[in-house]
Amino acid sequence: MKRKGVFLLLMIAMTLLLTSCWSKKELTDLAIVSAMGIDKTKDGRFHLTLQIINPGNVAGGMQGGGGSQSPPITIYSASGDNIVEASRRASGRISRRLYYAHTNLVVVGERLAKKEGLNTLIDALDRDPEFRNTSTLVIAKNSTAADLVKTLTPVDKIPANKVLKTLEFTERKWGENVKTSLQEVMKSIESPGRGTVVSGFRLVGNAQQAQKLDNLQESAPAATLRASGIAVLKQGKLVDWLYGKPARGTVWILDKIQGTDINIGWGGKKEAIAYQTVRQKTSVSAQVKNGKPHISVHTRVEGDIGDMEVPVDITNPKVITKIEKSVRKEIKKELRVAIERAQKNKTDILGFGEVVHRTRPNQFKKLKTEWNDAYFPKLDVDIAVEAYVRRAGLRNKSFLSGVKENQK
Repeated sequence: MKRKGVFLLLMIAMTLLLTSCWSKKELTDLAIVSAMGIDKTKDGRFHLTLQIINPGNVAGGMQGGGGSQSPPITIYSASGDNIVEASRRASGRISRRLYYAHTNLVVVGERLAKKEGLNTLIDALDRDPEFRNTSTLVIAKNSTAADLVKTLTPVDKIPANKVLKTLEFTERKWGENVKTSLQEVMKSIESPGRGTVVSGFRLVGNAQQAQKLDNLQESAPAATLRASGIAVLKQGKLVDWLYGKPARGTVWILDKIQGTDINIGWGGKKEAIAYQTVRQKTSVSAQVKNGKPHISVHTRVEGDIGDMEVPVDITNPKVITKIEKSVRKEIKKELRVAIERAQKNKTDILGFGEVVHRTRPNQFKKLKTEWNDAYFPKLDVDIAVEAYVRRAGLRNKSFLSGVKENQK
C-alpha cells in the first residue's frame, strides 16, 4: 500500500509540473514572413514591407480557382515611428499573426543605410526573441527595399530564396559578393576599429513590371533581381560601394573566397588563359614596431587551367611556372587595390585592427580611438601570394596547338 501511495503521489506531482500546449501556434493562424524590407519615409518614419508566403500557391504551382493564377507571396506594408510600431500596425491589415521565425532575409533601403545607418534597426531585430540573427542582410542598390521585396522571381517561387541562393552560388563561384548574416554585421559594428561589408542587390528592369505575374510568363523576364557589389559600412552607415577587383580583393583578404576565375595575358593577348581556383587560404598577421602597426597578408592558392585562347605548351614545366608567376602577380594586384580602396575610405573593412587587437591588445588600446582615421590609412601592408597550377582539365595539349600544327 505504501508503494502504491508513493507512486500515486509521484504521478500527481508530475501532472502538476506538465505545461501542456500553453504556447501552441496553429499553422492556420500564422502569416509566415519570408523577407522583410526596411525603408525610411520622407517624414522620417520606418516603412516596413513584409513578404508573406502563400503555402497553397507555392505547393500548387500558383494555381487558383476558375483557371486564374495567384502569386506565391503576398505583400503587406505599414509605417511607424519605429520597427516595432510598424510591425504592429501591419497586423491591422492581415487576418493572421505575423510569424518571423522563418524570416531568412532582411533588405535595407540604400537611402536608409546611407543617411541613418543600420544600428537602430539592428537593435530592434536583435531584441525580438522570435527573429533569427542568422538571417541574411542585404542592401538595396539604387532602389528601395520595398521594390526588391515585392519582385516576383522565376525558377525560385519565393523571392527571398532567389536572393539567398544567388548570394550563396556567386560567393562560391565568383567571389565578388559575400553572404552576411545579421549576427556577423552586429559583431563587425561592435568590434573596435572595424568596418562592415554587406552584399548589395538591385532590381534590373521596371519595378511595376517586376510585381506582375506576366513577368514570370516570359522566357527572358523584363525585370529581375541581381547581386550587385559590396556595400562598405562605417559605424553602421553606408559610405561606399565596391565592384570588380576591389570587391573580390576584399573578399579574398577576409578569407571568404570559395572559388573564382583569374584571367592572365599570354603571347601578347590579354586575358588569354583562365585560371580556376580550387583551394585558397588567406592569413593576416600583425606586428607593432616603434609604436606603428605593420600588417602582413599571405595567400596560398591552388587551381586548374580552365581555358586557353592561344596555343600554349603546358607540358613544359617552365611554361607552368610562368603561368603561376602571372597568376601570383594578378592576385597580388587585386589585394593591393582592395587595401588602397579601404584606406581611402578610412574604413577598416579588412579586419586589420581586429588582428592587431588580438595579437597586441595593450598596444591597440592606444590606437583604437583613432584607428580608422589616423593609423589605418597610413598602414604598411606586405602582401605575399603563392599560386600553383594543379591540373589542366581533360587535356594536356592545347586544342589550338594541335590546330596550328596541322595547318603547317
